[in-house]
Formats: sequence, C-alpha cells, structure tokens
Amino acid sequence: MNIIVAFKVVPDDQDIQVAADGSLDASKAPQKVSEYDLNAIEAAAQLAAANEGSQVFAVTVGGSRIDDSKLKKNVMARGADKLFMVADDAAADLDSHATAAALADLIGTVGDYDVIICGDGSADIFAQQVDVQLAYKLGIPSVNSVISLEAGAGAITARRKLEDVIETVELPLPCLVAVTPDIALPRIPGMGDILKAGKKPMEVSGAANAYANVTETISVKAPEQVDRKLDVKDAAEDGAIEAFAAAIKAAL
Repeated sequence: MNIIVAFKVVPDDQDIQVAADGSLDASKAPQKVSEYDLNAIEAAAQLAAANEGSQVFAVTVGGSRIDDSKLKKNVMARGADKLFMVADDAAADLDSHATAAALADLIGTVGDYDVIICGDGSADIFAQQVDVQLAYKLGIPSVNSVISLEAGAGAITARRKLEDVIETVELPLPCLVAVTPDIALPRIPGMGDILKAGKKPMEVSGAANAYANVTETISVKAPEQVDRKLDVKDAAEDGAIEAFAAAIKAAL
C-alpha cells in the first residue's frame, strides 16, 4: 500500500507569550508536530507494518519556519519513508479551506496512493475541517473519528467512535480517514531511528499556487484569568466535605 499521512506544524504552546491585553505572540515558540498528528503518523506506520511492501509518505504545508531539520527528522524517525513539505510564507496562516487546497496540490506530486490518514483536528485551532475538505477536493470517500483501521482487498475497514456507539464502515480505495488519539500511542524514536531519519528522502518546495483564506480571523486571545477564592476548610469540621462536593458541582 501507498499510505499518505498529513500532519500540521504548530508553535509549541509552552513557549507562546501572552501579552497584557490577552493577545498571543508565537514568534519565539519553536515549531512542532501537532499532538493529534503524532497519533496519525503512528497509525500510518502500523498500517504499513501490517501490510508488507507498504510505504508511508508524510505531507505538510506551512510557512518557511516549518523547514526545520530537527522537526523533519522527528517525523521521519516515526516510520515515514519520504517527506513532502511545502515551506513557504505564502502558505502560512492558512484556514481549513486553503490548507486543504494546498495539501491537494502537494499530494498530486506524490503519485498514486491508497489511503490518506489525518488527525481528527489540529492542536492550535481544532476546526476538524481539513480532512473532509481535502477528501472533497480529491474526490475520494472519507470517514472521521476513527479508532482502528484495517486494510482489506481494495478497501479499508474502519471502526469509528460516535457519541454512544462504535460504528464499523468499509471504504473503497483510495480513501481518507481521520483518526482520534485512541488509534495508536505515538512511539518514542530511538537514536538509531533518528540517525536513519536523516538519510531518508525529503522534498521541500515552495507553494504551487496562491491560496486564499475564506474565513477571517478577528482576534485570538487567551481567556481572562479568574482569581481563585482560596476558600480553605478543615476536613474535620462538620459539613466541610459536603460543602466541598457542593462547590465542585456548582462549578461544573
């Protein structure tokens, strides 16, 4: 099988600065793979391992900052065989619609594929829209909320977790599946994996087209901090535990 896994590069939220007015500054935050996409990369690697002769192609689009050797090796050390990356400031800060268009163009350079795997959402916006819009642009069936998948004869069998039921669906190839974190626990690459990763093929290119956002971001701000009441009680006092439980319920 030829397996494509799409991932997003996001700023490390631990290094995002919050200004006095609540605005966010990510200019000094290092770039990293979105947490949800680490699960998708692992799912792709496991699917390839279960189907002899399979290859995993990792694809991503973003601004020029994502062209980082440490980040690229991190992806390749997790089981990908080749990387296709668009690192161009013309592809920075794209919304879901523009991201899907850019990914569709990039996937067109990869060649034939059987399945595309995406994370259910991204660690920054979590709009959960790129997967379905990408599938629409490519003209292939898609399914989301997938917790397990298995390749069969010309089809993928996927189990998806809905609100109150586990549903099993079969999609003809080629198709796209968006997976939840339950799909697989991301591996921790060893030193040998990291050394081999640097020798794997990686294609970094500029944006093939100009991609226009269809949504407008008005502002992105951190939530206002609420002062804690600091109401400390002695558990030995009568009714203290009941009052504590009632306060928790009221806050939920």
